[in-house]
Amino acid sequence: MQDIQLEKQDAAEVADLPGAQDEAQSEETGRRARRSGIALCLSGGGFRAALFHLGASRRLHELGVLPRVRTISSVSGGSIFAAFLADRLIKHNKASGLAFRHWESEVAAPFRAFAARDLRTLLVLAHLLWNWALPGLRARHLERRYRKRLTGLRLRDLPENPKFVFCATDLTFGVNWIFTREKAGDYQAGYVTSASDWPLARAVAASSCFPPIFGPLRVRIPPAEFKRGNYRGEDRARLVSGLRLSDGGVYDNMGYEPVLRDHEYVLVSDCGAPFEFNVSSRPFSRLLRYTGVIMNQAGALRKRLLFSAFTDGKFRGAYWGIGDSAPADPGGEFRGYAAGLVEEVISKVRTDLDAFTDAEMRVLENHGYFVADKALRRRLPEWFTGDAPPARAPHLGWADEAAVRRGLRGSASRLSVRRLLFG
Repeated sequence: MQDIQLEKQDAAEVADLPGAQDEAQSEETGRRARRSGIALCLSGGGFRAALFHLGASRRLHELGVLPRVRTISSVSGGSIFAAFLADRLIKHNKASGLAFRHWESEVAAPFRAFAARDLRTLLVLAHLLWNWALPGLRARHLERRYRKRLTGLRLRDLPENPKFVFCATDLTFGVNWIFTREKAGDYQAGYVTSASDWPLARAVAASSCFPPIFGPLRVRIPPAEFKRGNYRGEDRARLVSGLRLSDGGVYDNMGYEPVLRDHEYVLVSDCGAPFEFNVSSRPFSRLLRYTGVIMNQAGALRKRLLFSAFTDGKFRGAYWGIGDSAPADPGGEFRGYAAGLVEEVISKVRTDLDAFTDAEMRVLENHGYFVADKALRRRLPEWFTGDAPPARAPHLGWADEAAVRRGLRGSASRLSVRRLLFG
């Protein structure tokens, strides 16, 4: 975000100089010429986001777009799904990008099996007594569970195509921290190449250790190993020695910052919770409301910057969010969920890492699939040529609104006896 603001400030400062407009136009033309490839950005939001992205990715796969993706940038729940995709690529020896032959058996079904198992309750209970004093222990435990259940890859094992970027938040410098195949770090602290030997599960844990349930994850790397860091204060060694990482959504829940400068297309799949209008007189609720308004303002600003870049022609792309709805088909064919159902039920599904029910998983996958299709048709119609396969519900059995309302009853609650007893 700071980079974007500085770029705008620099542009404003030179706008009035002689010949500046011609020079600025030439520079912008050069930037566009240097842009290449498609970036797919996967937001945070726990298993809800991961399953929503699963549906959107299915549609991208059908359209032949997914194999052309050059970079996947992800946050929190999006990082869970991105790590799963990377693991699938390696296991199936995919050397040509995300080109799966059998999406359902190779990707969708195995991921639903992963999301059907509770990942967080044991961690919460195991560290309940001392989490307030030693919050990093629960985050390390989360890393171990990801390593066991999600992926045993190390960062260096990530495929070269596409490039995977896992985003966390550097709490020391307040900026976006990235993990890639080659390096880890941020522009203030600098970057280290030794992290390539870290487990991929550590990157996912750092990206998804949402506060206050999970404390920050400590980075234990000698300050001398960091290269190209902007911060050069006298206290640099002390600050870098104490680096701690939190959920990537604390800084940028859409995860698009790493790809804005050099991609021709930017696709954003956003499962961040829509802002709810409410009034509360209770003191604790008011405190949470202050934080909620601040986070909503930051997210809204990021969206405006993205849409402005689309409008100005800096790059092309599409955005879809969990709060979107798909229009009803006059012919009666199921083409997505109505706005009322989305607002009242689907967008309120919890953002957590507990076991998701079959109904929750299949409805979220359907929803991601159709809102992605709608956004792509509107923003990038040239991708829908005569041979583009029509959109068909991944799970037609969950098309009925009444069934969805029954199946998702209680899904907004993080603690549910009904889910515990009946699944």
